[in-house]
Amino acid sequence: MKNQELTLLYVFDAIMTEGSITRAAERLNMTQPAVSNAVSRMRHAWKDPVFVKKGRQIEPTSYALSLWDQVRGPMHELSRAVTTTGFDPATSRRKFRIALADMMLDLLWPPLVSKLERDAPGIDLHAVPYTLGGAHMQLREAHVDLAIGMLTEHDHSLRSTWLAESGYVLAMREDHPLAGRPITLEEFLDARHLLISLSGGTHGPVDSALDRMGLSRRVAVTVNHFPAIPALLKTSDLITALPDGMMQDEQLRKGLWLTRLPIEVDPISVYLIWHARHDREPGLIWMRSLVEYLIRERWQDLVKEMEP
Repeated sequence: MKNQELTLLYVFDAIMTEGSITRAAERLNMTQPAVSNAVSRMRHAWKDPVFVKKGRQIEPTSYALSLWDQVRGPMHELSRAVTTTGFDPATSRRKFRIALADMMLDLLWPPLVSKLERDAPGIDLHAVPYTLGGAHMQLREAHVDLAIGMLTEHDHSLRSTWLAESGYVLAMREDHPLAGRPITLEEFLDARHLLISLSGGTHGPVDSALDRMGLSRRVAVTVNHFPAIPALLKTSDLITALPDGMMQDEQLRKGLWLTRLPIEVDPISVYLIWHARHDREPGLIWMRSLVEYLIRERWQDLVKEMEP
């Protein structure tokens, strides 16, 4: 294979992975005109349009999809083989994109940003909204480098490491009519419930537990932003089941009454997730290790805060 053809395949793989000429240019550290010029050479060499415009987006042709099925595996292996084995965070100017919910962002971002400012000042850090299904697709399409959350899909393309486990606690305002004593199942079912839902749905782990019992509750209000919950609880008669790991912060608990749920709900496990193509990539290995250490350290600190 000629060097020119290999270069075109390298650019082609980046465009297919990113789904955008602009993002492919950023990924390859090339100018956008240079990538567009490479696409023109692809069309001439392969005698196919390769990419066609659809509105502001581009879509691969059937030829491009067939070609990518054949080359993306070998291209990822080749990229891993030639990637430098060294990574110096002190001099790196890399960008990292991490998909995570706002609960995890509040936990991780302060110590991570502080660490980067001190030891890796050239590295940029970008938070991407996390949803259960969306984060896995973002990893596969290389729109994010890492995801932090529940692992709902299992296949050979994703890797993960367990970070923490959290049960649930029932929260309400401290002068709520149900506060100050254990709540019964009947009272729980009759109450108006608040649910944090990243997708906008009204069915969560508590509802799954109730389904198994042949019961249901009224989800009267949903939010997709965790920091909105304390204020809503303090100004209403809503009650909500929240991960106890997130409620171990003293400031969040202020003005709230926390108690046990009257039903058993399966705990949630939080994972650090990445794509298999980054298994040996030095920069991602460094960031994964750093994120894993900081989350586990912070989680232990929160648990200690709850100890009597």
